[in-house]
Amino acid sequence: MPLTRGRIGGYDSERLAFGFTMMNGDQEIECQISDAAMDELAGTRGTASMARQAQFVALRDAVEQIASDIYDSSPVVRGATIRIFTKHISKESS
Repeated sequence: MPLTRGRIGGYDSERLAFGFTMMNGDQEIECQISDAAMDELAGTRGTASMARQAQFVALRDAVEQIASDIYDSSPVVRGATIRIFTKHISKESS
């Protein structure tokens, strides 16, 4: 079952990733997309950390679709975070 939109979490400068949530019914699923994956999806490189939220908002539909696809194709582990890396972008693009 596809996940639905949750909330925007924000940028994590230690992990170099942007956090957000998706919903599976009333269960909140934590998600992250790496800087490199977001840049790959946008077709750019080296986006400044302070521009990540705007970049996420612009790419949100695509990012959430990838997160939902990962969730649907993986074993469900309660409490696990869905992490999107560049390898997931390449897979989606092909």
